[in-house]
Amino acid sequence: MCDTNLYLWRDGKEELFMESIDRIRPEGETVVVRDIFGEQRTLRARFRETRLSKNRIVFEELPEG
Repeated sequence: MCDTNLYLWRDGKEELFMESIDRIRPEGETVVVRDIFGEQRTLRARFRETRLSKNRIVFEELPEG
């Protein structure tokens, strides 16, 4: 099984934010992410790109405000 990881584009580079993603749910300017183990995290970000061949989802961090 190939797990999909979520990366956060921040300061001009991608940083691993969470591994083994199961669900992504947008809520306004925030995104709620849950992994296959049930851990849930929230981030202020917008979608940047998906690389299906590499099992990567990338979001871009939004500035505070």
